[in-house]
Amino acid sequence: MTRAVALIDGEHYAPVVRDALRALPYEWVGAILVGGTEKLRAHESYGVPLVESFVDAEVVVDLSDDPVLAPAERFRWASRALASGLPYVGAGFRFDPPVFERIDVPSIAVIGTGKRVGKTAVSARVATLFARDRDVVVVAMGRGGPAEPELVERPPSIADLIALSRSGRHAASDHLELAVVTGLPTVGCRRAGGGLAGQVAVSNVSQGARVAAARRPGLVVFDGSGSAIPPIAADRRVLVVGPGGADAPFGLYRRLVSDLVVAVGCELEGAVPAILRLRPLEPLEGRVAVFTAGGLDVGHLDADVVHVSRSLGDRVALAAELEGLDADTYLIELKAAAIDVVAEHALERGAKVVLAENKVVADGLDESILALVPEGVRV
Repeated sequence: MTRAVALIDGEHYAPVVRDALRALPYEWVGAILVGGTEKLRAHESYGVPLVESFVDAEVVVDLSDDPVLAPAERFRWASRALASGLPYVGAGFRFDPPVFERIDVPSIAVIGTGKRVGKTAVSARVATLFARDRDVVVVAMGRGGPAEPELVERPPSIADLIALSRSGRHAASDHLELAVVTGLPTVGCRRAGGGLAGQVAVSNVSQGARVAAARRPGLVVFDGSGSAIPPIAADRRVLVVGPGGADAPFGLYRRLVSDLVVAVGCELEGAVPAILRLRPLEPLEGRVAVFTAGGLDVGHLDADVVHVSRSLGDRVALAAELEGLDADTYLIELKAAAIDVVAEHALERGAKVVLAENKVVADGLDESILALVPEGVRV
């Protein structure tokens, strides 16, 4: 029988709990009393020892209920269980810990609490920091990634990206952005679906990891996708949290399985606070139109900015903004419709296209990242 620990509460009468434990097909190693006093008497016995941890259980079984464990608190218990590698089950639900594959090279994964929280920018920072004194390969997964893992040896040009887009490919996938902003070898992968705890439904990241490992680098940096976690047992993880992300379902799980937390545009106890700043990769000329996928500040740009669009993720709104636009340079964050809509529009009008990176601005972040050096990293 499977060894289990039960979550129980004092809103249930003790004999009811004892009978339930006997009725369920588990070998009970203990029960955790999670709260509630209404039906709790002194010196209650539940037929199993009361414990304060998951001891040597193989599964956590939730026999509590609202109001003691409301949904938010249940997600926190589920997070603790999954971070311990244990399934969390209850009446009508089951959460299993994500499955991670091991690779034989040192690795760091950068994960996020959601889409567009600055995860790829932090991945670029991690990769370029370690690339100062060792060989680094980046593996990125995205919802628009290639059908087969794609090794990008050099940063693609605007012409390369346009050609990719015209061939039917997504030319603003994260691995292309990372290749552009880091200049490092990058392996592009794809994934579909994402579970509440970050497990992907289908991906080719394992194959991409093997492509990266075959180069025998000193370090592989894995870039997550939205709130999905690369299915690799990385030596270290960096979590990027955006506003409200820490309170999301399984936000605690992501924190528990991470070694460093970076809070972008928000405050979170124990996290390194950071902001993103758009930085052109080439000089800007004349009247400049800026295109981003989010609420990035552009007030620091030394340019004659005549238009700012934050609609790269909304093609309908973007088309309306482009109509009648008059600019000499289009500064574009490499996201969403950056190439197939904005760059094409610029080139049709003879305007210059300049790509931008999201630069992470944070005191002490570099030192915190470098302190994560996995054991066995080859310098």
